[in-house]
Amino acid sequence: MGPRGTAGYIAPEVFYRNFGRISPKSDVYSYGMMILEMVGGRKNINVKVENTSEIYFPHWIYKSLELDEELQLQRIRNDEDRVKVRKMIITSLWCIQTNPSNRPTMSKVIEMLEGSLDSLQVPPKPFLYP
Repeated sequence: MGPRGTAGYIAPEVFYRNFGRISPKSDVYSYGMMILEMVGGRKNINVKVENTSEIYFPHWIYKSLELDEELQLQRIRNDEDRVKVRKMIITSLWCIQTNPSNRPTMSKVIEMLEGSLDSLQVPPKPFLYP
């Protein structure tokens, strides 16, 4: 019996052993993808979008952060929402790092979500991204 799970939420190391071994950090990856889905209000892969750069939601988020674009997400109603959403996005991008050793532990994820936005840095773009 091989690996099981939902495509797009399964950590790379589940399928490709050269990324590392399966560990609790594999669950951190899935959690990060779930956070992105919650924030964006859409699945992490959407082949029905008009712009091809928006097909893979994490790629679109990285691109928007790189260009310092305002994230046009419907759930943002005020500055407090904007801070919460940005915190969730940055935390989730740390969670979906390709290399499991670059992902935070779940206790660190909670710290990141409960802490201040100023203490968070955007992680490097994983090498699987163009």
